[in-house]
Amino acid sequence: MNWKIVFRIIGQLVLIEASLMALCLAMSLWHGGSDARAFAISVATAAAAGSAMCYLCRKSPREMSRRDSYVVVTLVWVVFSIFGALPYLLSGHLTSVPDAYFETMSGFSTTGASLIDDVESLPRALLFWRSMTQWIGGLGIVFFTIAIIPSLVGGSVKVFGAEATGPMRSRLHPKLSTTGRWIWGIYLLLTIACATLFHVEGMSLFDAVNYAMTVTATGGFATHNASTGYFHSLAIDYTAIAFMLLCGTSFTLLYIATFKRRPRTLLRNTEFRLYLSLIALCTAFIMAVLMRSLHVRLEPAFRVSLFQVVSFITTTGIFNTDAGAWPHITWVTLLLCMFVGGCSGSTAGGFKCVRAVMLYQVVRNELRRLLHPNAVLPVKVNSNVVPYAAQATLLAYLMLYLALCFFTYFMMTLSGIDSTNSFTIAISCASNVGPSLSLNIGEPMSWAMLPAALKWLLSLLMLMGRLEILSVAALFTPYFWRDR
Repeated sequence: MNWKIVFRIIGQLVLIEASLMALCLAMSLWHGGSDARAFAISVATAAAAGSAMCYLCRKSPREMSRRDSYVVVTLVWVVFSIFGALPYLLSGHLTSVPDAYFETMSGFSTTGASLIDDVESLPRALLFWRSMTQWIGGLGIVFFTIAIIPSLVGGSVKVFGAEATGPMRSRLHPKLSTTGRWIWGIYLLLTIACATLFHVEGMSLFDAVNYAMTVTATGGFATHNASTGYFHSLAIDYTAIAFMLLCGTSFTLLYIATFKRRPRTLLRNTEFRLYLSLIALCTAFIMAVLMRSLHVRLEPAFRVSLFQVVSFITTTGIFNTDAGAWPHITWVTLLLCMFVGGCSGSTAGGFKCVRAVMLYQVVRNELRRLLHPNAVLPVKVNSNVVPYAAQATLLAYLMLYLALCFFTYFMMTLSGIDSTNSFTIAISCASNVGPSLSLNIGEPMSWAMLPAALKWLLSLLMLMGRLEILSVAALFTPYFWRDR
C-alpha cells in the first residue's frame, strides 16, 4: 500500500469538505443561526486536518494502484462522514458520536434514514448541510472531485471503477474528467430545474433548493417532518415524481437522449424498459388495491401509488402519505421496488435493474441448458455479450447482499427489535432507502431508538450498499493486504 498518496488525496478532499461547510457557516452568519459556532469549529478542524495530511504527504507519487484506489474510496467516505458529523455534535442537536456519524453517513450515502425526529427544530444552515451531504454523495464524493479538479486524484480511472454504481461502466468521452463534467452538468441542470419548479409551485426558495438537492440525489432528507406531504400540492407531487424518475435513470442514457438528440435510445435500452415496466406494473397493482380496499378515488389513488413506487424504486424515500396504513400486500410490492432499485449509472441505489436483467438471463440459460447441455447460450444486455467474469461477479454480489441483510436482521432481532422492523431496516440500509416501511409496519419506533452498536452496524451497511458491497468487502479479506 502506498499510504502517502492515499492520505494526500484524502487530505485534499477534506479541504474541499471544509470549503463546503464554510458555505453553511456563511449561511448561518447571514441568518444569525445558533449553529454558527459549530460550523466555524468544524471548518477549522477539517481545514487543519486536511492541510496537515497534504503537507506530510506532499512528496507522494502521482499514480496509484488498483488496490490503493479501493482504499482511497472507502476511507474518503468514512473520513468525510467523520468530519461531516462535527456540526451535529458541536451544535448539540445530536449528542452522541454514533448518532452524528449515522446521520452523516446516511446523508453522504443518500440513504435518508434520520435519527432527528423533529427536523423542523434544526437551524437553516444545519438543514442545508444535511441536504448538501446527499447532493454531493448522489453521484459520488470522489467522482465529484474527478469532474471538478481531476488533477487531485491520480489514477482516476481506477478510482471511478471503485466508486461507480452498477456492473457495467460506460463513458461519454475518452477522458474521464470530461465524462465527469458532462454527467455533473446534467445533474446540476436537473437540480436547478427541479428547484425552479418547486419554487414556482409554492415552496419557499430555501425549501425548493433543499428538496431539489435531495430529490435529484434520490436521498430523501426533508426540511419538514411530513416530507413533501407538508405542502399538500398536486403540482409538487408530480414534479417530485418526474425528477425522481429521471434521476433513477442512467445519466449516460439521459445525455445521449438529450444532448445527442437520440431519444429512441432510452426505449431501446433493456434496463430502462424493465425500470419503466416495474414502475407501471407496481403502480397499477397498488392503485387497484387502494381503490378496492380503501375506496380511494382514481386520481388520488394513482398519484399516491405512483409517488410511493417511484420513491422506493429510485431509493429516494420521500413520502406524501402514510404507506404503512395501506393493505399488507402493498408493502410487499414496495419492498420489491426497494430491493430492485433504479438503473446503473444513476443516483439510485438497490440491486439495480441491469443486474435483474442479467440474473433473469442467467437463470433462463441454465434452465435451457438442462435440455441442451452443449448449447452456447450467451447473456446479452443491449446486444452486448456479458462475459462470464461479470456473471460470476453478479452472483457474488447477490450472495453478499443477501448475507449482509440476513446478518443485520439476525443482529437486530438479538437486540430486541421486532422481526418486521429488523427485516425492512436491513434491506432499506443495504439498498440506501432510508425513510422506509420499517418505521410504519412493525412495532412503532424511530431510528433514534436503535442501540448504539446497531447504529454503527447500519452505518457500515449503508456505506457498503452505496459502494456496491464488493469494493468494501475486499478490504476485509487477507489477500487484499498481501504484497503479491
